[in-house]
Amino acid sequence: MSWLSNIPPGIKNIFNRKDDGSDALWTKCGGCGEMIFQRDLDAANQVCPSCDHHLAIGPAERLALIFDNGAYEEIELPEPVTDPLKFRDEKRYTDRLKENRRKTGQQDAMMAAYGTIDGAGVVATVQNFKFMGGSMGMALGEAMLKAAEEAVSRNAPLVVFAASGGARMQEGILSLMQMPRTTIAVQMVKEAGLPYIVVLTNPTTGGVTASYAMLGDVNLAEPGALICFAGPRVIEQTIREKLPEGFQRAEFLEEKGMVDMVVRRAEMKETLSRLIRVLIKERRQAAPAKTPVVSVENPAIAAEKPANTAKPAALEKSKKTVSESQPKLDKAAE
Repeated sequence: MSWLSNIPPGIKNIFNRKDDGSDALWTKCGGCGEMIFQRDLDAANQVCPSCDHHLAIGPAERLALIFDNGAYEEIELPEPVTDPLKFRDEKRYTDRLKENRRKTGQQDAMMAAYGTIDGAGVVATVQNFKFMGGSMGMALGEAMLKAAEEAVSRNAPLVVFAASGGARMQEGILSLMQMPRTTIAVQMVKEAGLPYIVVLTNPTTGGVTASYAMLGDVNLAEPGALICFAGPRVIEQTIREKLPEGFQRAEFLEEKGMVDMVVRRAEMKETLSRLIRVLIKERRQAAPAKTPVVSVENPAIAAEKPANTAKPAALEKSKKTVSESQPKLDKAAE
């Protein structure tokens, strides 16, 4: 046993670094290891100017980056039952939630907002990896359903920025149940004839990858993002072989056809704008002739796409219990 373990807790606390939330003056790049002046990094939207490594970015900063003039309306999300399993490991689950809420200023790992991208109304959700690794729990399932309902009611596309370590173990099977629930949310948007676009950021893993994160009409990814179900270390330990360089990274997945495009952060808004316009136009041409109804909330898209006045079937299903509504997974994956 080290002699350091015998130091009284009161003395240890004197030397513990306090998390006061203040920004550091320098940040080390995770790609090239270079020290970057924080002001320069902020100006580059958290992208290393030397090696183009994309560092993590907060939900508010990401939304401001894609919406016109950085302006958006945050969508109020429903609050689910807290700690349904009364889970405790080293800490109580409720204590972990309080700690992460204080650290991030968010109620949970997902934030949703409505704004415009080059004049077209868009609903966007962003996962915050700093909130318990962006893990998927009941709150995230509620957030995805609420975002889908908003997209349908506003006649707007849904854009999801995924970043997660997977399901939230503190909620057990209830966390895994969010996989079909989020699939229902995606189905609602697609049945309404609206685009659903996913942007995979670093990292996107586990149950999130196995559900809504890979169901996009178009799947985009940021450079160098880790995208997988099981991580490379787990795979190497299982098959006892060395994996190829860059395995499960965004560029590797694009080469294999799992990702449609790898897009730099500075080009994300322009790419999303172009995709939304193209997808709306294609669906307008493919849709059967119907009486056009102009949407007040989103005239930019309503002008290009005839509105369907009938409620999507998945919207009615989502109001029932999970046991009463069992959507076909192959239907949701279309």
